[in-house]
Amino acid sequence: MTSPTHAPQLRIPATYMRGGTSKGVFFRLDDLPEAARVPGPARDALLMRVIGSPDPYGKHTDGMGGATSSTSKCVIIAKSSKPDHDVDYLYGQVSIDTAFVDWSGNCGNLSTAVGPFAIANGLIDPARVTRDGTVAVRVWQANIGKTIICHVPVVDGEVQETGDFELDGVTFPAAEIVLEFIDPSDEGEGEGGGALFPTGNVVDTLDVPGIGPLQATMISAGIPTVFVNAADIGYTGTELQPAINGDADALVRLEAIRVAGALRMGLITDPREAATRQHTPKVAFVAPPADHVASSGKRIAAGDIDLCVRAMSMGKLHHAMMGTCAVAIATAAAVPGTLVNLAAGGGAREAVRFGHPSGTLRVGAEAVHADGGWKVARAVMSRSARVLMDGAVRVPADTVHG
Repeated sequence: MTSPTHAPQLRIPATYMRGGTSKGVFFRLDDLPEAARVPGPARDALLMRVIGSPDPYGKHTDGMGGATSSTSKCVIIAKSSKPDHDVDYLYGQVSIDTAFVDWSGNCGNLSTAVGPFAIANGLIDPARVTRDGTVAVRVWQANIGKTIICHVPVVDGEVQETGDFELDGVTFPAAEIVLEFIDPSDEGEGEGGGALFPTGNVVDTLDVPGIGPLQATMISAGIPTVFVNAADIGYTGTELQPAINGDADALVRLEAIRVAGALRMGLITDPREAATRQHTPKVAFVAPPADHVASSGKRIAAGDIDLCVRAMSMGKLHHAMMGTCAVAIATAAAVPGTLVNLAAGGGAREAVRFGHPSGTLRVGAEAVHADGGWKVARAVMSRSARVLMDGAVRVPADTVHG
């Protein structure tokens, strides 16, 4: 009997990076196999195999993923096709247990790593890279068509990665990177025709199957997000992951809220579509500030925060806070009358510090009322990023078909 012939694995240049409280596999577009340089099944198949999905065991043992929504991510970077931008950034959220890559939104945390990656990989004009100081990398976020500016510290002409900036949800300190999300409201979807509030209201009542009438603030800033009051769904806003992720009934209820919000925002037209749009919208529940303990054991005093927020990502409670959802929180907090604003005490504000499962985060937003509606010029937050490993990832040769 003739032994079968097995081709060597493909070797694809890649960098494994942490950005904020997420990590993912970063690729230059030109380094991908030709069939994966364009959107479609070949690209999705490659990224799923890199991450190790779909994995019915939910462990990602045979891939680079970490079996959580925060660690099952891929990023593709290219020199920008847009005027006045340095790079195009495309983000794929890889499902853990199903054969699916969600391209419907951005990852705000990994946005932090895009600037450092671009500088380190020669995608920025060397004349713009100062020897010592800060380089403003203008990023076109291709998933949602928005501009992000990464202010990257540089020392001796190289990206500074180490430092003393501490970020709750990340174990070790690193260099601070300031992110600006320019005009972060979603202009492409929703019955509001691109409004910051797709329904035209700062608070709506959703009729949620299995729950009933439920107040909600639905906003498209950073990422489409449905905010509800923690107390209205039986929570305090200080819950940690086990309290939610270990409760199957709770996950069903929270998904029902997400589906109802997606329908009202015009993101889907049929509840069944929600299964193919797992990344967006997000669901978050808010509460007034309260003394509590973070997942690290750190005590959070009510007087040190403006409100408590817990957010769902890919069907599970997030261990910290998604960067895009933080933009939504800051924007909603800046608009009087939203559930987020009311949880923070009401009134006008340009920044909030909120408690999340891993600690606290401060984020600011500039919201103005004009032409009969609310607009947000930008949102700003500080994160950090670090290269964990670079070289090449390997996948079986039959993964990508042209």
